Amino acid sequence: MVLRGGSTAKVDAQGRLKIPRIHRKVLEDHYGQEVFVTSFNNGESVLIYPMDEWKKIEDKVLEQPRMKPEIQRFLRTTSYWGQEAKIDKQGRLLIHPRLRKAASIDSEVSVIGYLNYLEVWNQEKIEESIIKDPYTAEDAEALADLGI
Repeated sequence: MVLRGGSTAKVDAQGRLKIPRIHRKVLEDHYGQEVFVTSFNNGESVLIYPMDEWKKIEDKVLEQPRMKPEIQRFLRTTSYWGQEAKIDKQGRLLIHPRLRKAASIDSEVSVIGYLNYLEVWNQEKIEESIIKDPYTAEDAEALADLGI
């Protein structure tokens, strides 16, 4: 079971994201309700990792020397934006106000499945991003070189 496809969703006045049904089913059946919510891109978008998937990342980080600047930047960034959260029985997930504000997530959003995590974008920002940075023939060649 993987998190795939995109869908629109709503964020309510309390800052709770209603996880789209297609993604909620995978989370409930395969991962459970505990997640880690963060950002890698300075709050431009929100990342939602099932806790088991986030722990795999943490395990890899723990294997590295923590004095490496890239490890320190990664930990600082993900901790600054990050929080543990739990999906409630109605399929809602609270997004921290600081991250909601930075990502301009306030009503209708796009939720995109990236196989083992979700990314949440302000609808206008994701459309701009796709137009400015489209999938290209060079991308297809690079993926072909990887056997994808």
